[in-house]
Amino acid sequence: MSRDSTPEARATIATTAETKKALVAAGLEVYRTRGALVFLADRVRENLLMDAGAFIRTGAAMGVGVVVRAQASDFPGEVEAQLFARARAVAVMALDAGYHEVSAQLHEVADPGDPARIIDTWCELTLENPVADLDAAIDEVRRAVAFDKAVPRV
Repeated sequence: MSRDSTPEARATIATTAETKKALVAAGLEVYRTRGALVFLADRVRENLLMDAGAFIRTGAAMGVGVVVRAQASDFPGEVEAQLFARARAVAVMALDAGYHEVSAQLHEVADPGDPARIIDTWCELTLENPVADLDAAIDEVRRAVAFDKAVPRV
C-alpha cells in the first residue's frame, strides 16, 4: 500500500505489486504490467495465455478499463471513422455499465517476419471506470473480462 498510513489511504491506494498479488489470490491470472496498468490474462488453452483486454489502473486514480477494437482486415474498404463506430457499438455494454471513453487510437500490426510491413490496423477504444479501492477493482474487473472487446466479422 502507499506510505500514507491512514485507513482511507490503505483502502484506496494499492501498488502494482499489491494489485498483482490480490488478483492471483482472487483466482485471476495476470498477463502483463505496464507502468501503473495490470492487464488480465485469458487462458485460451492450458498452454496459451492471451491478453483479456481488461486492466486495473493502480495508484491514487484507481480504475478498471477495457480495450475494444475493430480490425481493418475484417472490414476491407472501411475508413477509420467507420471502424471506430463499429468499436463503439460493441462497447455499449461497458458504456452502459458506467465506463467512459478515455482514448481512441490506431494500432498498426507489423508482420513478425518483416517489421517494416504493416499487416493490419486496429482501431482501439480504451474505456475506464473509476473504483474506490482494490476490492472494488477486483469485483469490477471480473465483470469487465466478460464484456465483448472485439468487433465480430460479418
